[in-house]
Amino acid sequence: MQHYFYALADFIQSRLVANELFTVWLSGEQSDFVRFNHAKVRQAGNVKQAYLTLQLVQGQKHISQTITLSNSTDIDNDTLATVLKELRGALADVQDDPHLLLSETVVNTDYSPASRLPDSASMVADITRMAANTDLVGILASGDVFCGFANSFGQRNWHQTSSWNFDWSLYLREDKAVKRGGAGFEWSAATLQSSLAEAQSQLALLARSAKTIAPGQYRAYLTPTALVELIGMLNWGGVSEKSLRNKQSALEKLANGEQRFSPLFNLSNNVGAGLAPAFQSAGFIKPEQVELIRAGQLVGSLISPRTAKEYNLTSNAEDGEGAESFDMGAGVLPIANALKALDTGLYISNLWYLNYSDRAMCRVTGMTRFACFWVEQGEIVAPLNVMRFDDSLYRLLGSQLEALTQEREFLTNAGTYGGRSTDSQRIPGALLAGINLVL
Repeated sequence: MQHYFYALADFIQSRLVANELFTVWLSGEQSDFVRFNHAKVRQAGNVKQAYLTLQLVQGQKHISQTITLSNSTDIDNDTLATVLKELRGALADVQDDPHLLLSETVVNTDYSPASRLPDSASMVADITRMAANTDLVGILASGDVFCGFANSFGQRNWHQTSSWNFDWSLYLREDKAVKRGGAGFEWSAATLQSSLAEAQSQLALLARSAKTIAPGQYRAYLTPTALVELIGMLNWGGVSEKSLRNKQSALEKLANGEQRFSPLFNLSNNVGAGLAPAFQSAGFIKPEQVELIRAGQLVGSLISPRTAKEYNLTSNAEDGEGAESFDMGAGVLPIANALKALDTGLYISNLWYLNYSDRAMCRVTGMTRFACFWVEQGEIVAPLNVMRFDDSLYRLLGSQLEALTQEREFLTNAGTYGGRSTDSQRIPGALLAGINLVL
């Protein structure tokens, strides 16, 4: 696909007229998807798709259109010729964009390591064998995800990785289930076996009578899959340079020194360790790592090309100014000792339905979900009925943060809207002195 994409870029280049520039962005995949229910394959299929976005530029005017590629040279060249003609005709009606910023320094890159994955049939065989006699439900996605960039200055970039994502749960009854997931560039049957064994032990605990607790503040241990939901809220404009400039960021009080997080809290956007490409859809090369929070203080932000042009900065992120590869620093608490360190309180495995209840105070509300338990003297006593929390991240990741785990989990976004997501996170677990439950 790489050579085909470059050939399309060369074709576009040959059709330009005086004073015209172009950029072209390709995103696509060749993925196997397998859906499970009762630990049996219920649906399997393969998706091969590629989308190309052509942007035509003349001076400070620009306009773009996205097409689906057919992988036929004649058909796609004819389509692009038509699109180019239509964009050229519409460009005259477009106003100048004062914040348009193009990458004019040519930096070519090619990242396409050999796949380390077995075929999907082997992965499915491991899952069905190990999960036999359970009600496992979930979706396995595996295969290649790729993207490319080219422009009229001669820049060519390619990024292609082979990865897998298995989003699954063991179901007991009604709303009782243990949710798990895994992702990576290599498949490990041993890791899957361990995760299944842990999930089955928690499923047995879920069979106990559920405990209802009164609203109030409780000690809590958040697994990485729960903590990642809180960290993800910082992508809602929190670490965006544009939002910080407009005073709309949830981290405004952190930026101006009124608030701070715990010295234990360190956060970066680590593209070098994730699934996302090292280049932007505008052609700029991303830094391998952008430090955002160091020892509880804001030290960086994510800057799109448009924001960079407006404020005379250097771009380091896509237009949405969101982190594609959140990387949170580890702590010193072994996960194996987390319940003992918690002593008495809440074991929270998952959170959902999160939203800001007070953006200015970085206050978030949401619900507990799946296998959450009441713990006494370091032992799980009973499953918890669903509770709502409402608390500030300045507290949860600040004054109430007692410890982070040594181990971190590599988590990926299982979303497939328009294509498999390349967002990922590397997150530890967190021991909290208190989290505020409201109902």
